[in-house]
Amino acid sequence: MIQLKRVYETPDSADGVRFLVERLWPRGVKKSSLEISAWLKEVAPSVELRKWFHHDPARWKEFRRRYFSELRENPASWCPILDAARSGNVTLLYSSHDPEHNNAVALKDFLVRNLHAEKVK
Repeated sequence: MIQLKRVYETPDSADGVRFLVERLWPRGVKKSSLEISAWLKEVAPSVELRKWFHHDPARWKEFRRRYFSELRENPASWCPILDAARSGNVTLLYSSHDPEHNNAVALKDFLVRNLHAEKVK
């Protein structure tokens, strides 16, 4: 199972493997205090795409299209997440205030689609 959680929420044993999926380190969070298995900067949207999106819900559909294209070009960035998800729970950590329109939400959808595609084969 792949789940989402803001970096400011308390870790839980049900989180499983925790991945920070942001290009920038979250504000106000000490590196020593964030319990993560890995910081996967490369799975985050490019700087250009992140700046273009600027967390504007009106750009959400196009953001997802562009982000998925970036992800397809760099499978090495997200394969560790799929590998972990095949074995147990995975939590994608994000810092955005918007729980519906952020890169972790889009990434989860992309990953779930890929897991489903594997099962169909």
